[in-house]
Amino acid sequence: MLDATLTALADPTRRAILARLAQGEARVTEVARPFSISLNSVSKHIRMLERADLLRRRVEGRDMIRTLHQQGLDQAVRWTSEQRSLL
Repeated sequence: MLDATLTALADPTRRAILARLAQGEARVTEVARPFSISLNSVSKHIRMLERADLLRRRVEGRDMIRTLHQQGLDQAVRWTSEQRSLL
């Protein structure tokens, strides 16, 4: 899972999506609005963030709402802290 998290965090678009969702939950169309890429491309980035356990989705009627999920990020922070302590 750590590999998936670090890979997801390596891309600036995915980091921007996480920054947007740090402000509050949103629908994919709301997340995609500021980007100059297709909705399909944003959806692919979101799926990668979900696989890395950085996002969660819930269904609300016909809408899929995305929220941050801290567990994936916590794992990356723990690993980084462990590596730092070795220096």
